[in-house]
Amino acid sequence: MTATGYDIPRAARPGLHAWGQLILAEMKSVIRDTAGLIIPIGMPSLLLVTQGAAASQEILPGAGGRSVYEIYVMPLMLVMVVTLVGVVNMPSFLAAYRRQGLLKRLAATPAHPSMVLFAQVVTSFAQTFVGVGLALGISAAMFGIVGPVNAAAAVGAFLLVCAAMYAVGMVVAAVSPTPNAAVAIGLVSFFGIAAVGGMFGGAQNLPQPIAEFGRWLPYGAGVEALQRAWVGEPIPWQPIAALAAAVFIGTVCAVRLFRWSR
Repeated sequence: MTATGYDIPRAARPGLHAWGQLILAEMKSVIRDTAGLIIPIGMPSLLLVTQGAAASQEILPGAGGRSVYEIYVMPLMLVMVVTLVGVVNMPSFLAAYRRQGLLKRLAATPAHPSMVLFAQVVTSFAQTFVGVGLALGISAAMFGIVGPVNAAAAVGAFLLVCAAMYAVGMVVAAVSPTPNAAVAIGLVSFFGIAAVGGMFGGAQNLPQPIAEFGRWLPYGAGVEALQRAWVGEPIPWQPIAALAAAVFIGTVCAVRLFRWSR
């Protein structure tokens, strides 16, 4: 009993049904905005097809019929796609919701910031999964890719890369007041981690200190983990630790920095 003699009911914490409804609503919203599907679904096929036209002709000796395209280009392109979608594309949607006042209205409900961020990540990952699957199917049909030697390790590495990039993207979404700011911050973050991770010519062409620093960032760590899994080599602890650290630090920072309005 309170001082007034009445119990004041507390808002119940959202259950699994509420989480599911929020994710479903987000997916419906994204589907209606067909322009927003171009990057996560169309871009993977475009990048892999354009890069595979020449690189798929160069078969590496002792690689089980796998080409330069499959061992070097494809892991790099997959990490690039996931980084663009997770760090640039996904945060712009959340920033648009903040700008339109949708998040401010949602703040009046028992919803926790983690619910909103999680719904964004699940929805964006579903789009990326479709886009990457389509791109791999087209690449297999056009260039005859053999596939990774260790499929389980390749899938695990890819999922860890997705988690790391979306964690970085959640931080961008949490601190961006407007969609334009989200795109600007996301692009700077993308080019920053990609440049030192070997996107422009390979990490071997970078000065040793910069290359070593890039190996500890999500982009460089993701490329190394995917390439190792693709050729059947054991994945070192370093890229796994780097990706896991990005997931943990990014998630914690995103939840703490998140604001319903700015």
